[in-house]
Amino acid sequence: MAIEVRAPGDRFLTRAEGRTTWHSFSFGAHYDPANVGFGPLVALNDELLPRGTGYDDHPHHDTEIVTWVLSGALRHRDSAGHDTVVGAGEVQVLSAGSGVVHSEVSASVEPTRFVQCWLRPDSTVLAPSYAADRPEVQGSLVVVASGSRAGLPIHVRGASLSVAALDPGEQVELPPAPRLLVLVATGELLLEGRSLPAGHEARLVDEPARSVTAAMAGTRLLVWTLP
Repeated sequence: MAIEVRAPGDRFLTRAEGRTTWHSFSFGAHYDPANVGFGPLVALNDELLPRGTGYDDHPHHDTEIVTWVLSGALRHRDSAGHDTVVGAGEVQVLSAGSGVVHSEVSASVEPTRFVQCWLRPDSTVLAPSYAADRPEVQGSLVVVASGSRAGLPIHVRGASLSVAALDPGEQVELPPAPRLLVLVATGELLLEGRSLPAGHEARLVDEPARSVTAAMAGTRLLVWTLP
């Protein structure tokens, strides 16, 4: 059993073409052989895009891409014909499957911030698919994407993403799982009495059920439950 806490300074940082990205795992030019993923989760990127900046058309295959928009708005276009604007509080899932080309560009006056996660699917024989939703997450931990029937579908058995927006003193229980990853997106959490300010991440392996408590207003967190 183990809990590993990573501070913002422990994450890789990329600044390019106006974008700022914090990487939880090895990504692109950043490589650490001891930190290439967590179970099927192989990327967790915290992105900040000024208006009009982003990523032009680029390909993906055999990857489940889950995005939670925290502020601003993100314009998504892909080769399957989807053209959507995903706003603050919304979640989208792009299952790249056998192959898809897409672009992501900030579409708001204010900077767009989003957390994007990549996972390895259970099967590589999949057709590309896309879905988006705006879940109600105030005061509770809500499953927004999973390999079961809850939330938007992803092709990874035993994996689920939950998010929450908490007021000071509000508490949620972390779901049981072989692996849990908790990212404090905004505000501050208390985990077993330990303070986790914004940008901190906790990775739990084979830990018993635990709860976390918001320590300040505007606390938002995401939790990956992983096999």
